[in-house]
Amino acid sequence: MERVPMTPQGKIALEDELRVLKTIERPEIIQAIAEARAHGDLSENAEYHAAKEKQGFIEARIRDIEGKISCAEVIDPAKIRSTRVCFGATVTVVDEETDEEVTYQIVGFDEADLKTQRISNTSPLARALIGKSQGESVEVRSPRGVKGYEILKIAYT
Repeated sequence: MERVPMTPQGKIALEDELRVLKTIERPEIIQAIAEARAHGDLSENAEYHAAKEKQGFIEARIRDIEGKISCAEVIDPAKIRSTRVCFGATVTVVDEETDEEVTYQIVGFDEADLKTQRISNTSPLARALIGKSQGESVEVRSPRGVKGYEILKIAYT
């Protein structure tokens, strides 16, 4: 199986979600199914069918998280000593067209959150940045077209 890169915080977040699913949401949905069953005829019991559907989603998410944790390659950015961009790096770039500066941390897919400037290592920008050094320029091809960025700073914290 392919390794799933994640930061230590990303692994903790997945473990927390898994714990909630197993200890809170799973028992609640089992109880909801039992109550819906008690209402009688299951063929026309919307509550029962909705609960069974939710149970399917919960069980699928549990399997997904367990699979990711079992294949996790936890990478602690604080232990990386590199002058090049790699997983876990916090990179400050400047848009060569607008001179707008922005800082992103490159993290695993499940940790990505643009609101907190954490981008997935599989995103077009992260893929363009990985392997590059401070001062280098990259071109990012996205559905919106091609954009150029210059790397101003690389940090691992």
